[in-house]
Amino acid sequence: MQQIVRDQIAVITGGTSGIGLGMANAFAAAGYHLAVNGFAAPGEAEALARDLEQQHKVGVHYCPADLAIPEECAAFITEAQRHFGRIDVLINNAGIQYVAPVEQFPTDRWDAILAVNLSAAFHTTRTALPGMQQRGYGRIINIASAHGLVASVNKSAYVASKHGIVGLTKVVALENAQRGITCNAICPGFVLTAMVQKQIEAIAAASHVSVEQATREFQQEKRPSGRYTSVEEIAAMALFLCSEGAGNITGACLSVDGGWTAQ
Repeated sequence: MQQIVRDQIAVITGGTSGIGLGMANAFAAAGYHLAVNGFAAPGEAEALARDLEQQHKVGVHYCPADLAIPEECAAFITEAQRHFGRIDVLINNAGIQYVAPVEQFPTDRWDAILAVNLSAAFHTTRTALPGMQQRGYGRIINIASAHGLVASVNKSAYVASKHGIVGLTKVVALENAQRGITCNAICPGFVLTAMVQKQIEAIAAASHVSVEQATREFQQEKRPSGRYTSVEEIAAMALFLCSEGAGNITGACLSVDGGWTAQ
């Protein structure tokens, strides 16, 4: 049975699509008030916030912060704290991707991926921690990836950023282990989000095969379970990490990948 929590505040980066939107729905259903940001157009994002509020009877605040800019990362957290009074849960989920061999990898794409996937989590965490430390409570969840534990070709920036997130998770966990604050990383396998679908379509175009064949090839090595990880499974893991039963789980990197990294 889903634990129902009332009057706790969760911040979710990249919360308007994909995994982040799934977590926003799950946390709102569990009674959390939410502060979210994402790439959605302002009107679309505001409509999404109102839908969540009406469906789950919680407060939802949207902030159009650009997480590639350190000052906007910090401002997003400060705005959420001002709006709700505090932050209980911080979920660093935002991420972007680009695929190319190292020698062909555009330097601007490298910089952007490291900024959004890794540095943004540092800036949000750095800003949220003092309030959590003062209250003696906090849950920080970083959405890493199986690529935070293993590598794949043509994904140098993404793999580097996700390995970095795993390292950041462990440091934050150790520094706050006696302060009532936990920090953990969820490491999903492939989730059929728009970002993954674009990769499959790019493989199909480059290999001159159908999207269906590219999907089979894309999945063959990475999914021993034979299926994608679902957004709902990741959200359920995040909710568990915020529960009393997970109070002594910190610094962990939890694979939700259908056996990919067990190989």
